[in-house]
Amino acid sequence: METKLFSKEEYGKAAAILKKGGIVGIPTETVYGLAANALDGEAVAKIFEAKGRPQDNPLIVHIAELSELDDLVAFVPPVVYDLADAFWPGPLTIILDKSPIIPDEVTTGLDTVAIRMPSHPVARQIIKAAGVPLAAPSANTSGKPSPTTAEHVMHDMAGKIDAVVDGGPCEVGVESTVITLATRKPKLLRPGRVTPDELEEVLGDELIIDDAVLGKLKEGERAASPGMKYKHYSPSSDVKIVRGSFVGFVDFVNQRAAEADGVAALVFDGEESKLDCKTLLFGAEGDDLAHASKLFDALRTCDDEGIKELYVRCPSDEGVGLAVMNRLLRAAEYNIIEV
Repeated sequence: METKLFSKEEYGKAAAILKKGGIVGIPTETVYGLAANALDGEAVAKIFEAKGRPQDNPLIVHIAELSELDDLVAFVPPVVYDLADAFWPGPLTIILDKSPIIPDEVTTGLDTVAIRMPSHPVARQIIKAAGVPLAAPSANTSGKPSPTTAEHVMHDMAGKIDAVVDGGPCEVGVESTVITLATRKPKLLRPGRVTPDELEEVLGDELIIDDAVLGKLKEGERAASPGMKYKHYSPSSDVKIVRGSFVGFVDFVNQRAAEADGVAALVFDGEESKLDCKTLLFGAEGDDLAHASKLFDALRTCDDEGIKELYVRCPSDEGVGLAVMNRLLRAAEYNIIEV
């Protein structure tokens, strides 16, 4: 299969492919998504095949207008409209009980469906032109770092999908915040650009943060949301998070670099001069928005440059930092070194 690369002005060509049951890499404000008609189970199945995605990992359905929500879910609680007023279009996914028109391929057999309304103008143009909601996980090989440029998508998906639309680099850089309203109290399942504090401004103190945000799913527990799996977002290199002082980090990494080849460090801007190995940067210390925006590009660089061991300066888990730490923990398979 030849994978076509479209400009953002050619969104109509992408929509035509989606109408015919094809799959297309599309830009969103978070990461690039691998889109198919969410109402066509056969088309959605192609997403799992292209990504090598486990069959128990549900997808998010993307809409362009709030009016599309009613047909996709069994019931719209009033609080959904409050959340939509605050965060849609934008990087928030809401899980609700699904309607019968959502095929099992989207929800992987769950009785709930995840919905969001992206703010990226090209994503919204494609959804409107296709005339159907789009199921779209991140457009990468399953388990690998998510793509934040069209080039990343082509790297992983060329020859496996029909087309990619180049909408430029993604602004946010990590996947959407996911909350479920299908439980007794609202629960945060995956952190993202919309932070717990921002959600609580709408939901009050009702919000529960799932243990799996900074921990592992319990044995036998099903993923209720994308991004809850044990290992995810990971390059081929061995990733470890290093927690402690910068002096301790430098001593540890420099010693490791003296002992082995292929060692690199992911550090805050301005820290690179102290390290005796290759360094990757993901923004100034405390700049959680920069960390989110640059994280996946840095992790992908590991594979591009053959890095064998990556040691990461532990970021704060406050604000959007919670999303960054969530991704890092899964990329590192929860390996944290204390120095």
